[in-house]
Amino acid sequence: MTGVFYGVGVGPGDPELLTVKAVKVIGAADVIIAPQTEKKEDSTALTIAKPFLKKDVAVVKMVFPMVFNREALSEAWEDNKNTILELLAAGKNVIFLTLGDPMFYSTYIYIFQLLKNCGYPIETVPGVPAFCAIGSRLGYPLAEGDDILTIIPATIPEEKMDQVLAMTDNVVLMKVYKNYQQVVAKLKRHGLADHAVMISRCGLSDEQIVRDLKNIGEQPINYLSTILARRNKA
Repeated sequence: MTGVFYGVGVGPGDPELLTVKAVKVIGAADVIIAPQTEKKEDSTALTIAKPFLKKDVAVVKMVFPMVFNREALSEAWEDNKNTILELLAAGKNVIFLTLGDPMFYSTYIYIFQLLKNCGYPIETVPGVPAFCAIGSRLGYPLAEGDDILTIIPATIPEEKMDQVLAMTDNVVLMKVYKNYQQVVAKLKRHGLADHAVMISRCGLSDEQIVRDLKNIGEQPINYLSTILARRNKA
């Protein structure tokens, strides 16, 4: 009997935001895979899931390079894929933890694509995306009435970002840690800065809330940072 591969979203940070199904699946796992971008880093997803792990579960920390090339997979991606396949062939139920939701800007998407035609059952368990948790945490409606809500990775080309910001009512900006100052300048230019807020590491013990984006200075922005903004209305 072969194992099942699960992709489980653990939400943005608060362990209490895991779904009942996520807790059930994690608690029954034979192997937990905790993805990391570098060997020296801790796995935030694993920290969130820890209260629900059974004592004898095997935890495998896997390093996944940030760049994914569909045509020429790096050795690390191939090695990780083969390790997972070996575990499934041995009948192990394998849980791949991911922050937020597995199908939303997640490393899981790429490993799912690698495994989906390998003959093993795969189940994806959704999780709470960070921007939804932030809206609830701050009492900040993401969209109402006929509002247009746009989700933007801040790493897109500047021209494309300008086009999107010019027509949207409300915006969620992900991955703002690389070019924060440029992002804030664009929000101001398009009338979206006055009602903007940023949260870093939402739901974790070191959560930070920034309500005045212009006064943050030159301090580095945490990787797990998201901006919510909406247009000025008469």
